[in-house]
Amino acid sequence: MRRIYPDIQDNPDIAQAYAYPEGRPWLRLNMVASADGAAWLKGRSGGLSSSGDKRIFQTLRGLSDVVLAGAATVRKEGYGPVPPRDSWGELRVGRPEVPPIAVITRSLDLDLDHELFTAAPSRTIVITCEAAPDERRKAAARHSDLIVAGGESVDMALAVTELHARGLTRILCEGGPRVNAQLSAQDLVDELCLSISPLLLGGGAARILNGEAAQVSLRLSQVLEEEGVLFCKYDREQSHDRAD
Repeated sequence: MRRIYPDIQDNPDIAQAYAYPEGRPWLRLNMVASADGAAWLKGRSGGLSSSGDKRIFQTLRGLSDVVLAGAATVRKEGYGPVPPRDSWGELRVGRPEVPPIAVITRSLDLDLDHELFTAAPSRTIVITCEAAPDERRKAAARHSDLIVAGGESVDMALAVTELHARGLTRILCEGGPRVNAQLSAQDLVDELCLSISPLLLGGGAARILNGEAAQVSLRLSQVLEEEGVLFCKYDREQSHDRAD
């Protein structure tokens, strides 16, 4: 792997390249897309991934306090508990050995007997709203750290505030496209990490944001490259920074 922007460097330190800024909460999106913008191949993002993308994916998880994903992504991608990794030792000093998964779901259509809820080293968080069925809310509360954020739908700003209240301020969101769009529409995204796979796909795959309209100005801060895959990092334009 090499960095090609803003400077040229072979074999950059990935953890250093993606280090969170100090002293403030930070929410980053991490997504992979084809060259024409498709967010999945045959229904899953794994078909777009590469060995370099997987290394960055694991490093971003190791750096984070919590991994945030929508229930559809959790089901589609077959999420399980985040496994501990020896390579994360220094990244997680003073924190649990793995970050918890936080699942966003309005309907609470979750398999609470799945290992994500029964075998996770860090208790899985479920984020829902008051409109979720009462019995499902009670069941989710028994199997997870339940956050109720919003009335008829999940209020993303309130959900993020609740994560911060738990000390989880370095948030890594892995999608899907609808969750990304909701976070962007509420002006909650600080950074986008986008792996661009050298494929043209067409078809009906969603883009990395799908649903609510949003406009967030970004600044390209870094590009890595390996085997034709580009790993782009975009930060919020400073003039659009919200107050801490």
